[in-house]
Amino acid sequence: MNTDTRCRLYLITPPQIEADAFAGRLAAALDADDVGCVQLRLKDVSDDEICRAADALRPVAQSRGVAFIMNDRPDLAAKTGCDGVHIGQEDTPYKDARAQLGNDSIVGVTCKNSRHLAIIAAEQGADYVAFGAFFQSQTKPPKNRATPDLLEWWSHLMTVPCVAIGGITVENCAPLVRAGANFLSVVSGVWDYPDGPGAAVKAFNKTIGDIA
Repeated sequence: MNTDTRCRLYLITPPQIEADAFAGRLAAALDADDVGCVQLRLKDVSDDEICRAADALRPVAQSRGVAFIMNDRPDLAAKTGCDGVHIGQEDTPYKDARAQLGNDSIVGVTCKNSRHLAIIAAEQGADYVAFGAFFQSQTKPPKNRATPDLLEWWSHLMTVPCVAIGGITVENCAPLVRAGANFLSVVSGVWDYPDGPGAAVKAFNKTIGDIA
């Protein structure tokens, strides 16, 4: 998960997928333009289904030099050879996730709209903090709303990368890039893009490049 200064895309899989079929869509997105990370996020399915999805999609990302992250489950991330895990405030505690995955893996932490939670996560050793939601999301109705000034504050204060999440699209992402987001976490903004995921990735990167 390269954390250079240019803002990059952090793709999250759709809520429901058939992994083998989705692998082609993922490959098309990753081959279109720069993507920094892919997160497998499947809810209300069995551990076996999560593992099968990871085994189908992880090689697509890793063979292209893109980090592959598991949502919520450090145990399954370790079992399936993922590059790391993303945990929420109600999931496995950071220290437990780090212990299961080791120091060479990525552990990112959701911090909602809280400066306090983000500072705690950074002090514990999180590889990134995630703020949001910045916009209304079709994938996950937001419980907390964040504003771009939070990203600006963080980017000026801390060196730990920050991820912006929640309803981000090609049309609304520019203020987040300008505010200092290191990554834009996107679901429907890529997978439901009218011209396809590859075109979405290109459009996001053009917007990022025009600002940079």
